[in-house]
Amino acid sequence: MTDRSAKQRALEKFATFVNPQKVRVLKAAGLDIIEAERSGPWVWDLDGARFLDCFTSAGSFNVGRRNPRVVAAAHAAIDHLDNGNFLLCSQAKAELAAKLAEITPGDLSCTMFATGGGEAIDFAIKLARGSTGRPRILSSVNGYHGHTGFALSAAGRASFRQPFEPLMPEFVQVPFGDLDALSEAIDEHTAAVLLEPIQGEGGVVVAPPGYLAGVRAACDRVGALLILDEIQTGLGRTGRWWASEHDGVVPDIMTTAKSLGGSLVGISATVFTEELREFLIPNPFIHLSTFGGSDVACAVALEVIAVIEETGLVEHAAAMGERLFAGLHAIAETRPEVITEVRGRGLMAGVQYAEDSFGPRMSYHLARHGVLAIYSGNEPSVVRLMPSLVIEAEEVDFLLHALEQAIEDLVSGAGPEQDAPARPRRRPVRAAGAAAS
Repeated sequence: MTDRSAKQRALEKFATFVNPQKVRVLKAAGLDIIEAERSGPWVWDLDGARFLDCFTSAGSFNVGRRNPRVVAAAHAAIDHLDNGNFLLCSQAKAELAAKLAEITPGDLSCTMFATGGGEAIDFAIKLARGSTGRPRILSSVNGYHGHTGFALSAAGRASFRQPFEPLMPEFVQVPFGDLDALSEAIDEHTAAVLLEPIQGEGGVVVAPPGYLAGVRAACDRVGALLILDEIQTGLGRTGRWWASEHDGVVPDIMTTAKSLGGSLVGISATVFTEELREFLIPNPFIHLSTFGGSDVACAVALEVIAVIEETGLVEHAAAMGERLFAGLHAIAETRPEVITEVRGRGLMAGVQYAEDSFGPRMSYHLARHGVLAIYSGNEPSVVRLMPSLVIEAEEVDFLLHALEQAIEDLVSGAGPEQDAPARPRRRPVRAAGAAAS
């Protein structure tokens, strides 16, 4: 059996037993990929084509695909540990929680673990309501916080919510970045304001200068809590450990997930102040997760944090981000008919196209030039470029060149039905073992 036939069989099984429409949509965008080999910022299709992964599962692979140190830590953990009994105390949980208290801003010092970002948001909302005794949660239009119960109620995209209504009561969305609108909506019934410092699914929309500080002040004025969702933006993505650090704002509750698992395990964390932990003292079992913060996952997450610290990955992301944005702005200046705006921070970039239709079409053309990049779910006219933080200068240049070539294809009218360049099948520009260097 050839690799190509193996890929086709995998796609057919996925369409039959999982989701046929996903296969159709991804094929139309040139992204009907079956991930095979993975290394650093690269991934290979089962048919041998190589891609620079600039989606990274919405920012889940900050330390690279199959980072050798993280893989070794996972092997070591599996040799000695398992998930652990979730009702017992855990050394692995204790060590990771202590490390999170060290690296998170201000007086955030207590942690509740879960398996994914939606669960972390669910607990953040429960903690806010339980601690304040208030019902209302303010979130933002086009915000994204997951698809679970409370998290879905806070979603800023109506199409995510409407099929499941009625949802949880007392959830209100206000325009992101509009401090006046938030100030009008927040009152003594508000338990918390829930925001992303940079809207990811909303199209990489950066909070305006002073906005987060204004939200912090508005919360303090009425006694509400500030929850910052750093699931996509945290762990070095924006050139700081946490995106809120760019604004000098400390939340009462913060969520992190995705890259915390090092692309190997599912783990998330809700980190909060000791003052808020008082709600849990008389209610120690009010929120439980069988696999949240498993012993194996905590061991992997500790190594992820160690890799970020010891390899200077936050500073590296800032430097590579400067190179990326310089190139993106230069391309935008020469192709205003295609790109109208470039925004973001660090290695979280959003490229705003002139038309909604350019999103899926450019995903197709970028894939033909060896770049995996997916348009935003809430904003199809925007492509998110979020490569692994281990990306090097020559790989940033590869991305920029691919973008230029993809724009040429778009403008020429090329499409799936026309001849297009063959997908690259080259090996990585560095050895797989150097992914964390």
